[in-house]
Amino acid sequence: MRYEVHYGRDTVEVDIEGEVDVLVPYDPEVGDEAELIRRALDEPIDSPRFEDFVSNDRSLLVIVNDGTRPTPTARILEALHPTLSAHPDVRFLIATGAHRASNEEELRFIFGDLLDEFRDRIFDHDANADRDMVHLGTSKNGTEMYINRMVPEADDVVVISSVEPHYFGGYTGGRKSFLPGVASRRTIEQNHRLALSNRSRALALEGNPVHEDMMDALTALGEMSVFSIQTVLTGDHRLYAVAAGDLHGSFYSAVEHAFRIFCVPLERRGNIVVTVSPYPMDVDLYQSQKAIENGRYALNNGGVLILVSRCPDGIGDKTFFDLLSSEPTPQEVLYRINKGYKLGWHKAAKMAQIGVWAEVWAVTELDDESLDAINIKPYHDLQTAIDDAVAHVRTRGREPRTILMPSGSLTVPVLEDTVTQGGWVRVTSDVGVDDLLRVLDIHIE
Repeated sequence: MRYEVHYGRDTVEVDIEGEVDVLVPYDPEVGDEAELIRRALDEPIDSPRFEDFVSNDRSLLVIVNDGTRPTPTARILEALHPTLSAHPDVRFLIATGAHRASNEEELRFIFGDLLDEFRDRIFDHDANADRDMVHLGTSKNGTEMYINRMVPEADDVVVISSVEPHYFGGYTGGRKSFLPGVASRRTIEQNHRLALSNRSRALALEGNPVHEDMMDALTALGEMSVFSIQTVLTGDHRLYAVAAGDLHGSFYSAVEHAFRIFCVPLERRGNIVVTVSPYPMDVDLYQSQKAIENGRYALNNGGVLILVSRCPDGIGDKTFFDLLSSEPTPQEVLYRINKGYKLGWHKAAKMAQIGVWAEVWAVTELDDESLDAINIKPYHDLQTAIDDAVAHVRTRGREPRTILMPSGSLTVPVLEDTVTQGGWVRVTSDVGVDDLLRVLDIHIE
């Protein structure tokens, strides 16, 4: 059969032989976006309304996601504009984490038509600027918590973020705006080292050491005055839900909505998985790794995982590439990681883990030499990659079963026996089962 697959902003058509299962995020009907935002602001969770939370007598800091996230920050800011524009002491901090500073295109995406009005009050967090950090203490897991001093120095803080499954933090959003969003590089490095744990995975919160570290950072900030606005988008970036008010209450409310959108039932795994990193998450291989990680949950041992991602900015994090290319095999990369950790190695570890038990191929604009160096088979044509994967499977005496994930970065396959409209699921996957139970009251038989 013939299927359409996005490649950057373009679309390509491919023929796939054999059995094919297409996994896409739930495509719900969405309401009027302005009304969704208005209702969330008018009915906040365990908090005063936004207009009552903000006081012109107190300084206000608005923390927003950087341009690598699809968060509809500009739409939220438009709703807040009457209050923000009248505030005498409001500043904006872009939670870049360890990413680079925002360029003009990204600033325009984040702030929309309000960029010019607020430009002189917008600051990019710089994780390497130790002089701008304040020490909060040490987490239970031993992370030394340093955070941008603009946060504790503000009287009131507004956080705007989006919630979706995250491959080692459980979910994005909420507490993630603080750690890693506005934390120092050394803090982010120590926190991300915890991603090597098997308990650090998509959907998992309880018992997830990365999540626990984030929560410890918030505890260390004490009785910080925070108004949180958490959004949930559909796979094609339409606004599906908004939760506002208390930071934790709004986050967990958004988690429930995010699970319904992005966690997709899978009857059985395939021996070929085609997982797409959609624009703008296809900026580089480092960011595209999320599509690889999600795709692993749909793949059988010995299968072929094909990443589809343009990667116009190249590989991405140099540390990530240097580690993957430093050893001849994925198994030897894992041995090296066990001897010591640097920021960026968590993604390398996740990729190396897959490479031990499966083939990893990629359709990108990257040069063949770079991909060969990190044990990824390079392709520049998706149809050729799929045809080769089908032949690869058949030479091993199996018929192809392909799992196609058009939004692989945003789709978490959940292997199950049955799903009913009432929400009963018999889960046979180990993907965050405790969290599924706690958040959605799903029952395991």
